[in-house]
Amino acid sequence: MTSTTPDGSPAPTLTVDLLVIGWGKAGKTLAGRFAAQGRTVALVERSPTMYGGTCINIACVPTKDLITSAEARREDDDPSAYFARSVAERDALIDKLNAANHAMLADRETVTLIDGTARFVGPREVVVETEDGEVRVSGEHVVVGTGATPRPLPVPGADSDRVYDSTTIQHADPFPERLAVVGGGFIGLEFASMFTGFGSKVTVLDAGDELLPRLDRDVAEAVSRSFDDRGIEVRHGVEVQEIVETDAGVRVVTNGGDVEADAVLVAIGRVPATKDLGLGEAGIETDDRGMVVVDDQLRTSVDGVFAVGDINGGPQFTYISMDDNRIVGDALLGEGRRRRSDRVAVPNTTFLTPPLSTVGLSEADAREEGKDVRIAAKPVAKIAAMPRPKIVGETHGLIKFVVEAGTEKILGATLFCIDSQELVNMVALAIRLGATVSDLRDGIWTHPSSTEAFNEVLGELS
Repeated sequence: MTSTTPDGSPAPTLTVDLLVIGWGKAGKTLAGRFAAQGRTVALVERSPTMYGGTCINIACVPTKDLITSAEARREDDDPSAYFARSVAERDALIDKLNAANHAMLADRETVTLIDGTARFVGPREVVVETEDGEVRVSGEHVVVGTGATPRPLPVPGADSDRVYDSTTIQHADPFPERLAVVGGGFIGLEFASMFTGFGSKVTVLDAGDELLPRLDRDVAEAVSRSFDDRGIEVRHGVEVQEIVETDAGVRVVTNGGDVEADAVLVAIGRVPATKDLGLGEAGIETDDRGMVVVDDQLRTSVDGVFAVGDINGGPQFTYISMDDNRIVGDALLGEGRRRRSDRVAVPNTTFLTPPLSTVGLSEADAREEGKDVRIAAKPVAKIAAMPRPKIVGETHGLIKFVVEAGTEKILGATLFCIDSQELVNMVALAIRLGATVSDLRDGIWTHPSSTEAFNEVLGELS
């Protein structure tokens, strides 16, 4: 295949040490590392609005900025006007981060940034469609990190302007006084919590039979109670059949009755953004979900090509993408010792109000593995040694530890409480270091802090 420009002349070609497709956390960091060593890099990104990747532009950072605004809203603040101000503040922050990320690589002499859509035409070669025509780029090493996109809802009416995904809902206009959330997973529940804070009446339509089935039931029940207290309705076993626009908004037709709303958020998962990438032309293998198949060092089925971030089937977190960078960087620039299987006690947080964080084994998982465990759990409102929730006025939640009975090693924890996004990192480190109950229970922590909960909750095992 020969690429040409619009005037029929041969397309310009570029050969580099590293070709990165997609400006995500792993790709941009690897590009910077290669550039720091004076090696040539080409980074292809289809949209200038995504300089820096998903996290800073449409996911982690902007949504947490909106959540912070929602939690700060006062009862007498007009929901629509307050939401509009919050979105404007979100946009101003993201514009700065986007520009800063672009400058981090644009200022490197050996880096070439290409705005356009890449398509493989060979094992380590792509053609990029740009506004000025095609550019052919080949790399000694190629890193594919195009991320994932929201899964669409395959029912009539889902293309309505009043139906949003997790990206477009951040600029919902008009503000939905009534919001139906299709999907009871972590993303759907996070947005349900956020929009409740902004003043929406939220109804969650969950296809499953119970809330958060991957969590222990006592934790899920604590989340359910907090939702009840905030007026969030969750309906289980609901299958959406159609979405119909009405004079007053939209009607969500389900197997369990209709739901009237001003807008609908579809949050039923994410799919790899590999459409039209030409993976087959390169010989890059994918699985039945469309994820790129990789080995323990993130190598694809094609020599010299790696897949990082949300498209390789691993956990879809920006810090996992950052660790993907470490693995690939070590394979290409270091000693090649790092492996994906080295990861231990990877924490995660869903930013409900309060945030819900987990790390390690749940009680159910530990018992299923046949481990002899002891459980320390206590509702946040009853933890006397933890005054911070009362100070900030958020006492919902539960703190739970799973401990190996014989060794007293910490196996896992669920922290549904204020500041849990910070506490879980300490517990993750404790698990990695083989810490025992006494290491956290007898720790000397600042006061008043949420960390003090460890003293009392783990004291239940004394």
